[in-house]
Amino acid sequence: MNEATQSFALTVPATGSLDSYVQAVSSIGMLTADEEKQLGEKLQSSGDLEAARKLVMSHLRFVVHIAKSYSGYGLPQADLIQEGNIGLMKAVKRFDPTVGVRLVSFAVHWIKAEIHEYVLKNWRIVKVATTKAQRKLFFNLRKSKKRLGWFSHEEVQKVAEELGVSTREVLQMEARMSSQDQSFDLPTDDEDSSSFSPAQYLEDNASDLESNVIASDWEAAAGKKLYAAIKTLDHRSQHIIETRWLSDDKKTLQDLANEYQVSAERVRQIEKNAIKKLQAAMQ
Repeated sequence: MNEATQSFALTVPATGSLDSYVQAVSSIGMLTADEEKQLGEKLQSSGDLEAARKLVMSHLRFVVHIAKSYSGYGLPQADLIQEGNIGLMKAVKRFDPTVGVRLVSFAVHWIKAEIHEYVLKNWRIVKVATTKAQRKLFFNLRKSKKRLGWFSHEEVQKVAEELGVSTREVLQMEARMSSQDQSFDLPTDDEDSSSFSPAQYLEDNASDLESNVIASDWEAAAGKKLYAAIKTLDHRSQHIIETRWLSDDKKTLQDLANEYQVSAERVRQIEKNAIKKLQAAMQ
């Protein structure tokens, strides 16, 4: 491993050079168990920085591999790798070769911990998870979510059982994850005059700001209550309510009757009972 490659691999370059970085760290030789133990003992006994550097360099490829599994969060891959490298260095500092565990197994926790912290700080402007339990739920829920859209009542219960949390916590986290940040200003290349941005509406003397905020908060709270109430319905009732009232392409009673192979009157009864349950839940 020459000095140029060693120096280059210590810092993740710009996104355009990411492929070159990955190639560089992949070309660094891996350590045998004996070599790793000897370097770990040197670091532990005398604080040998050269030993620490070799331990870090030989494991950079594993950081790249772990960081790739977080590409679905829409964050720069180079930043994810850089955060993982910080976790790797923390792991090397705490590595005890006398335990008999390989460094890569020990370092996984530290690498993921740093990446998790970065994801939670940068995935949304408003944090989706602040406690340790919420962080665990956030990442596990991302893995458990098999499809886009709302979870059915059965899926919510299944995820709650698998993660050992309440259905209420699952619904709250799913709602947080479904929210999207909005840009305050229009993009500089946006030539569509009909596009909306909050910056265009900073001043509006024709409206009562306090009333608007109260109404907006009420609508948001009502929407959350409705969302949670719908989750309590069985799958068929959910589908009927969604397609009859919430979908842009609404279906008739007869359409649903044909789909479920029952009478239109039966569909109407199911819809009526579902609405009663929703009204009760909303109160």
